[in-house]
Amino acid sequence: MTKAIMLQGTGSDVGKTVLVAGLCRLAANRGLSVRPFKSQNMSNNAAVADDGGEIGRAQWLQSLAARVPSSVHMNPVLLKPQSEFGSQIIVQGKVWGQAKGRDYQKLKPVLLDHVMQSFAEISAEADLVIVEGAGSPAEINLRAGDIANMGFATRAGIPVVLVGDIDRGGVIASLVGTHTILPAEDRAMISGYIINKFRGDVSLFDTGIDAVRRFTGWPCFGVVPWLKQASRLPAEDSVVLERLARGGHGVLKIAVPVFSRIANFDDLDPLRAEPDVDVVFVPAGERLPADAQLVVLPGSKSTVSDLMDMRAQGWDGDLLAHVRRGGRVLGICGGYQMLGRKVHDPLGIEGHATEVAGLGLLDVETQMAPEKTVRNSVATAVADGSPLCGYQIHLGITEGEDCGRPFAIVDGKPDGAMSADGRIAGTYLHGMFASDIYRSRLLQSFGLSGETSDYRAGVEKALDDVAAELQACLDRRWLDELFG
Repeated sequence: MTKAIMLQGTGSDVGKTVLVAGLCRLAANRGLSVRPFKSQNMSNNAAVADDGGEIGRAQWLQSLAARVPSSVHMNPVLLKPQSEFGSQIIVQGKVWGQAKGRDYQKLKPVLLDHVMQSFAEISAEADLVIVEGAGSPAEINLRAGDIANMGFATRAGIPVVLVGDIDRGGVIASLVGTHTILPAEDRAMISGYIINKFRGDVSLFDTGIDAVRRFTGWPCFGVVPWLKQASRLPAEDSVVLERLARGGHGVLKIAVPVFSRIANFDDLDPLRAEPDVDVVFVPAGERLPADAQLVVLPGSKSTVSDLMDMRAQGWDGDLLAHVRRGGRVLGICGGYQMLGRKVHDPLGIEGHATEVAGLGLLDVETQMAPEKTVRNSVATAVADGSPLCGYQIHLGITEGEDCGRPFAIVDGKPDGAMSADGRIAGTYLHGMFASDIYRSRLLQSFGLSGETSDYRAGVEKALDDVAAELQACLDRRWLDELFG
């Protein structure tokens, strides 16, 4: 029988994703067939699974850690927040519908059937399934119909390990408080807890462990230090953008406006990993830095809404000033659509506006359409012939004069557009910066040496390092029992 364990958190961003990835790699290193699973995810950072369809990028990363192909069944329900229309609902990789929060609650019993079907699919091919929860089980106002935390755990009969983030403070209260307010059936599912993101001398928390045991009876399965290696892994939650807004001191400064519905911002991770590159995520209320050599308009889950917000922030004026100074601009997916003359949405797919003026930096126009392009792709950059690989997740068809100068040949067809002078470009291809040759030549075009690291190897090394750290700090008996 397939074994399973579920990591739930005392709150969001406590580090569950990295811990699941590290445990998956540790299990794989021990020769187990292991699979990640997250019943419900809410994120605009999506990936294209190897079997087709969308999943959260966290589950894509965890499948990489497990050394297995990614599957839509690893994340059967993906919620992609949109504008006033609530969230788009992706079920087993395909668009299923959209709903606002209150309406979504009514759909959960139906979605739970899909979740259980996917869990059975994943379990059938694994020795061990490591499940990631969402948010916190302590949100008891959402317990009825829950499919993400205890609702799933009790239905599937899976023991739960609670993860607390000590870095944000109040970890003892969050653990004890969770124990206090959970109903008895849910509380019985928790087998123990892990303290995450500890800085300094771990022995200083010994009395904390005693206190938690006194109030809850739960054993501690380990105190995990602050994992510096985790910064080399793709991030899923947009909350991390607050930490990235400060930037660094690289020779090449790249500015990225943080749209309200920013999507797939991990496109920039390979550039962030380069020591001579300073990627600055610019939050609302701040100006695009005047000393940036390149501005990247990232993906967006709601192009029309984010385009209007861009104007409200004054970023459109900043961008035009950047272009007048001779700066370069690259738009990816929704960012590419914004660069054109107009975005048409006659069916109101993204909201009430049926047409909105674009930034006018490329001679193209985009027509929104209900058909969604979702696929992994191989490509070649037109400008220098660099090989590219990546993926596409987008709505809309973009056409116009500048499409006669495509950015790339993707899956054998022209994609994107470039201005006549080559300084403005757009593409529907996500993930292209992970292509080492292209990234190297891009840096060379800005006067850098172009000596780049192997990005994918760096991610693999980070996963191995996280696994080794967990091997060292987690309870040995618990790990041996988990891994059999």
